[in-house]
Amino acid sequence: MNERELLKRLMAGPASGDALASASGQTRAAVWKRIEALREAGVPIEAKPGRGYALSQPLDLLDAAVIRAALPGATRARLDALEVAWSLDSTNSELLRRPGPAGAQATVLLAERQSAGRGRRGREWASPLAAHLYLSLSRSFAGGLVRLGGLSLVAGIATAEALRGLGFDAVRLKWPNDLVVEHDTGLRKLGGLLVEGGGEHAGPVRAVIGLGLNVRMPPEHAAARIDQPWCDLGALTTAPTPTRDALAAALLTHWLPALEQFDADGLAPFLPRYAALDALAGEPLTVHGEAAAQHGTALGIAADGALRVRLHDGAERHFHSGEISVRRSVPA
Repeated sequence: MNERELLKRLMAGPASGDALASASGQTRAAVWKRIEALREAGVPIEAKPGRGYALSQPLDLLDAAVIRAALPGATRARLDALEVAWSLDSTNSELLRRPGPAGAQATVLLAERQSAGRGRRGREWASPLAAHLYLSLSRSFAGGLVRLGGLSLVAGIATAEALRGLGFDAVRLKWPNDLVVEHDTGLRKLGGLLVEGGGEHAGPVRAVIGLGLNVRMPPEHAAARIDQPWCDLGALTTAPTPTRDALAAALLTHWLPALEQFDADGLAPFLPRYAALDALAGEPLTVHGEAAAQHGTALGIAADGALRVRLHDGAERHFHSGEISVRRSVPA
């Protein structure tokens, strides 16, 4: 009985150590070690007298066939491959190691767990087992490297619109690549996007777009490792949270046509859609970079995807993502 089989057995209901040992042909000590490994990976498992081991919150496992079947035919036609891995260092890293798909087709890779998930500027992305969505997509684009500046914005728009279509109307975008929700204490991060790749300066380029989306944060695992305000989909609704298969299908249904439109028409058609989701526009903010922090008011995004800021001296400046960090200012 491997980790996946053990987890599926616990998803069916509580089971004693004796029953799990008998079903797996292992000792109770070996079963206990596997239970501890699952706990360390972020799976909340309780041990109660008379009941045995039980999950303390609902879980669901990803199924590539179920995700593919839920996609509209036109979306499936844009896919070269769709795969679910049990455990990887990073879905982005794995796709970058593989050859890219041909033409305008897309390869999609999801994982139940990441051991080295990362966000922008090398930050760790908490990736507990079977809790969130870790999804990466590989695709080629025409027009050279300069075209890719707005790609994370387009993927963010498609993601936010997909989640809003599922009833999560509070989801907004924080430039350049965060999915956020407004809270009385400020913005809380729901997810993040990371675009990596390369190619020719004026020719075809290959990009890998990664998404980490908080679905059900284990209460005693990854939450303690996050150094900024966060939220998950489970906290945004009193209704049952959609399965992760349903979430993945909804995201890809929005992603693939959006990426096709971006490849053909660039960022321009997406600017009004971004403006409708912009969590920074009109807000005071601080831009942190290698030089001193700069303060001003966000004015939205420019035609090339840069952040427009009216500085306190009245000048307007455009910031590109690079190595800067943006924070909404807290009123004194």
